[in-house]
Amino acid sequence: MPPLDHDRCYAAAASRDARFDGWFVTAVRTTGIYCRPSCPAITPKQTNVEFHHTAAAAQQRGFRACKRCRPDATPGSPDWNIRQDVVGRAMRLIADGVVERVGVPGLARQLGYSERHLNRLLTDEVGAGPLAVARAQRAQTARILIETTELTLTDVAFAAGFGSVRQFNDTIREVFAAAPSELRAASATRRDADGAANGAASVQLRLPTRPPFAAVEVLDFIGGRAIPGSERYDGADDQTEQPAVYRRVLDLPGGHGIVDLRTGGTPDAPAADHLVAKVVLTDWADLGTAVHRLRRLFDLDADPQAVDEHLRSQADLAPLVELAPGRRAPASVDPYETAVRAIIGQQISVAGARTVAGRIVEAVGAPLAVDDPVLTHAFPTPAALAEAPDDAFSMPTARRDTIRRLAAAVADGSLRLDVGVDPQEARARLLGLKGIGPWTADYVVMRGLGHPDTPLGGDLGVVHALRALGLDDRSSSVFDACAPWRSYAVHHLWASLDQPPTTSKPTTSKPTTKNPVSSTRTKARS
Repeated sequence: MPPLDHDRCYAAAASRDARFDGWFVTAVRTTGIYCRPSCPAITPKQTNVEFHHTAAAAQQRGFRACKRCRPDATPGSPDWNIRQDVVGRAMRLIADGVVERVGVPGLARQLGYSERHLNRLLTDEVGAGPLAVARAQRAQTARILIETTELTLTDVAFAAGFGSVRQFNDTIREVFAAAPSELRAASATRRDADGAANGAASVQLRLPTRPPFAAVEVLDFIGGRAIPGSERYDGADDQTEQPAVYRRVLDLPGGHGIVDLRTGGTPDAPAADHLVAKVVLTDWADLGTAVHRLRRLFDLDADPQAVDEHLRSQADLAPLVELAPGRRAPASVDPYETAVRAIIGQQISVAGARTVAGRIVEAVGAPLAVDDPVLTHAFPTPAALAEAPDDAFSMPTARRDTIRRLAAAVADGSLRLDVGVDPQEARARLLGLKGIGPWTADYVVMRGLGHPDTPLGGDLGVVHALRALGLDDRSSSVFDACAPWRSYAVHHLWASLDQPPTTSKPTTSKPTTKNPVSSTRTKARS
């Protein structure tokens, strides 16, 4: 990761520019606290501040989180979803809770590095080793549970991943400069004032993102592919003023969870900087993992200004960007599930794929213990799908056998599909399975693994969209010019089939503030 430019970081912090929240934190030596760049407090002298890539790095230096701006409640750095090197993959795995489940040795094994080498790589790049990064995430999860649930503080300690109550108490004091009981007392006052206390059965969270954010468009895209039985989508209703709501089952390490996501604001004016999530979990230790997977599903850590600015520079795509600034490239909560869905969707419509997938979920998926009239089953596990009977698959025999081969490969570990895998390695292994071609493999890389630069060549929707724009669908020149954001170009082209652009001239994009991380905006790394 490029070193932080002190002058540019200070300029961003002095202007309180919220666009840089999550890119770095400002640590103030005279007060011992660290803040997000947009903190409303009086700007300290430039000689009294230092800047760090992550909260974990600031905590390693002994700084505490600012109580006013709450720097742990910002969007994450887009770098970790863009980068495909070992550091980016490590950060994604840590965010997914791997260190809490298998420790640093297990993380190192998944990445194919020694613990010592991995610790050195992360310390050099982000200013903190894997344990420190996981500790910062643990503290954030604990704060959410303290402030939004009625769990006892002892239960919070173990649910957040701490090994003891003493470790929990010490960490919370060090990070937030307050005891857990003090955080709860303060949050109780806020909840009483807001009238929004949550019971122990669920927690409501605000998932921040960087504006602009085409919230309705991304909800419509994901919801339009909802599988009956494990997902449900209700679009916004202007007459009743009900926002768009997406619900789904999550298969998490500690059991199943159910999440409801909706836009903030109103149907007429959805919030441009967050989604609202209601989360119900079997095991509260899964909260951090659930939040991370939801953020990936909705691409909430993206840098939309950088993406839009680049795509607007392509004359053929500029009108599409103007239709929906801040359009995201949604990933998934489970790359394996996405791979199965991609095979189901070969050569059939989206509606047809939903129907077929719903039958498989009902026949093979595990029934949920909760009494929900709509969400009844989890998506089938790899082991269950590999052994499913023929009558569970209402599809051609060849496609059924391909799904079984994929599920068996994931179940026995010969095929890894998770956020820590190298996308190109995963693509090569997918292509090695009979029945999976380039389109399916690329779709899994783009949607399942969240790769931002996948052109998805040969996709029929993309071909039709290019032809509608009067472009040569056999030429790669359009997509080549969109690198390193070709996945976003795919989503704009898909959307254009439902909402063609007007013939008016695109508006001129506003000048953007340069990323303080380096003299140029962060590029995707292959």
